[in-house]
Amino acid sequence: MSQGNQEKPRTASGLSASQDVGGADSRTELERLMEQYGSSLLRMSALYLKDAHLAQDAVQETFIKAYRHMKDYRGESSEKTWLTAICVNTCRDILKTAWFRHQSRIDVDSLPEKPADFEFPDNTVLTEVMRLPARYREAVLIRYYGGMKLKEAASALGISEGRLRTRLDKANGILRDRLKEWYYDEE
Repeated sequence: MSQGNQEKPRTASGLSASQDVGGADSRTELERLMEQYGSSLLRMSALYLKDAHLAQDAVQETFIKAYRHMKDYRGESSEKTWLTAICVNTCRDILKTAWFRHQSRIDVDSLPEKPADFEFPDNTVLTEVMRLPARYREAVLIRYYGGMKLKEAASALGISEGRLRTRLDKANGILRDRLKEWYYDEE
């Protein structure tokens, strides 16, 4: 068989690894990714950044980056993990800007719509999660809010599973202390 007749390797999403980013298939694939993951990335970004408008910008930038690097996606992780990693890094970049540090933040009630299976009796828990140090907050948001398995969440954050477990344990301890009265008031 000649080399010209060999099938090109495909990514997990079915795209040819050497396909032009600007092709119609890439645009269709991007639209599918936006439809499938856009809402969850928006909610996570809004929680991460504490600003609904910046969250929209972060998600838009996430999909622009994904589109530009679609040909580089090797399928070694799920699409959700890949997009979450891009989104987390985009949010981190936004948090590093001087402009961001000088802006006032919105309250929890102004965040985008929650998924149907994500419910708190009140905003106490979410407020305390948002007060966690950044590395613990992002671990909790990715793992529990994002509904990712430990391995996927660690991959999205670019850390080992052991380090993620440690961050989640420390976050759990902090939240347990802060929510002690709230938890016992519920009984």
